[in-house]
Amino acid sequence: MPELFLERIAGIRCAFLIGLLLSTSLNALAAPPPGHPTPDAALQIMRSGTDPGQARRHYGVVLDSIDANEFTYIEVDEGGKSFWIATTKMKIARGDLVQFDDGVTMQEFYSKLLKRTFSSVMFVGAVSTSIAGK
Repeated sequence: MPELFLERIAGIRCAFLIGLLLSTSLNALAAPPPGHPTPDAALQIMRSGTDPGQARRHYGVVLDSIDANEFTYIEVDEGGKSFWIATTKMKIARGDLVQFDDGVTMQEFYSKLLKRTFSSVMFVGAVSTSIAGK
């Protein structure tokens, strides 16, 4: 009888350790790479914006845009330098003038939905637009 009890305790301990290891491994796989905000954190950053006293204001021309679920990715030319930004989904067209404050930049950002890696994407809180020439 004590042997059966010890076998059950050993089985419970083994199952607990396996569960703990699996849970830890799955959490590690689900975590974003170092320096990358989680999707929820990125959305929070985009919705809340940044402290205007600390953010640099950017002005540029839209070269391209891609909608993906809740985001719009926008390629911007700012003084001859082009880069990608992302914000909450919005209507925008090539040639529009945009302005926005600094956001959180993610290097080598892979979009699963677009199946594309951006060398960098700056997630910004809001983008103001005007049509070129107006």
